[in-house]
Amino acid sequence: MSTPLTPLGNVHHAAYRCVDAEQTRWFYEDLLGLKLAAAFEEDIDFGENLGRNRHFLHIFFELADGNYLAFFDEPGISKPEHFGRKDSFDMHIALETESLETLKAWQDKLNAAGKTCLGPVDHGFVHSVYMYDPNGIQVEITCRAKNGEAIMVEEAAHAREALAAWTAKTRPQKESVFGAERLDKRGRG
Repeated sequence: MSTPLTPLGNVHHAAYRCVDAEQTRWFYEDLLGLKLAAAFEEDIDFGENLGRNRHFLHIFFELADGNYLAFFDEPGISKPEHFGRKDSFDMHIALETESLETLKAWQDKLNAAGKTCLGPVDHGFVHSVYMYDPNGIQVEITCRAKNGEAIMVEEAAHAREALAAWTAKTRPQKESVFGAERLDKRGRG
């Protein structure tokens, strides 16, 4: 008898590479107020055919909900090109605060600390401010709009139709860039 699958409940942690653990700690702990929860020095063979184990420090910052942001400090194979500013569509971290007033207070604090914190941007369902961490990752602080939950319920009602329409509209462009095989990988690799 196999174990029944239960729905996945939450993100335990999201992990990223960092330039320097101490610089990353300063940003996430001193500026953003997240608790440094762990720092594991590890030496692990992930089976990546590197010819050696990966030696790194894995640091964790605890969020208010008990989940974590984690970072790998691995100077043995890290390169400067790993840390250019990421386009926010490629990677960003969005941390939630409880109100627009608190969001603006965070923005004031971060700007006063010398971080360029842009926004607030009204996305309809949330309001957000943006900055970059020391590793080139865009960090968003966001709060739900007063009617944000209602907007999400309304969007859920037609999300599949919107996705199907977008797929039909953009498929030819994507095929010319990526090829049909790349777009049809369901269940393969």
